[in-house]
Amino acid sequence: ALRSGAGKVTLVTRFEHAALVNVACPELMVRGMNDAEALQDLLESVDVLVTGTGLGRSDWSERMFRACLKARAPMVIDADGLNLLAEWQAESESWPRNRWVLTPHPAEAGRLLGCSAREVQQDRVGAALRLARQFHAVVTLKGCGTVVADAGGRYAICPLGNPGMATAGTGDVLAGVIAGMLSQGLDPWDAATTGVVAHAAAGDLVAAEQGERGMLASDITGRLPAVLNRDASRA
Repeated sequence: ALRSGAGKVTLVTRFEHAALVNVACPELMVRGMNDAEALQDLLESVDVLVTGTGLGRSDWSERMFRACLKARAPMVIDADGLNLLAEWQAESESWPRNRWVLTPHPAEAGRLLGCSAREVQQDRVGAALRLARQFHAVVTLKGCGTVVADAGGRYAICPLGNPGMATAGTGDVLAGVIAGMLSQGLDPWDAATTGVVAHAAAGDLVAAEQGERGMLASDITGRLPAVLNRDASRA
């Protein structure tokens, strides 16, 4: 999110993890919290939320995620947040509409739809559109030819990216990039499509500079400013 233009990012984690995260990434504002009530004031003040990445499946995780579901701000939901949505779908009528961007890989999409990852892969556009309608959200179905779809039936397929990006953490980076776009005033559709293209273009830039083999998620993060500033200079 920071590398894609967000001016201030606050990370919420357990108290015992806060000091370590602060040392590892001093650019972040780190808040240690052990109960969901303490999270409420922060949720009312933020412009954008990202949840699910690194969340885990503990009682703490579930309490924090449930609090986030009540937030009014636009939200990017990834990873374990998607797995919790799949388990809690009976509660879906109480969830906000048209403010979410979901970023599943095929297995997560399958859990949300009640089918296999293979079935998702057989019709990626159809799966993304079904998810978008089901959750009244913009859906970014990751993979070769990432699909972005919305509840109104729009979809787009990204032609960029390379096999070197199929490594741990690149999806987390994408969630942050989309959140960074939301923080700059883009609506969920524009944030998702712009974020997907920027993320893929950064991956292609890394591949051009050092090859696909051995690419890390942090390599992609590091090349985002070059991609975004290059594109801005052409506008």
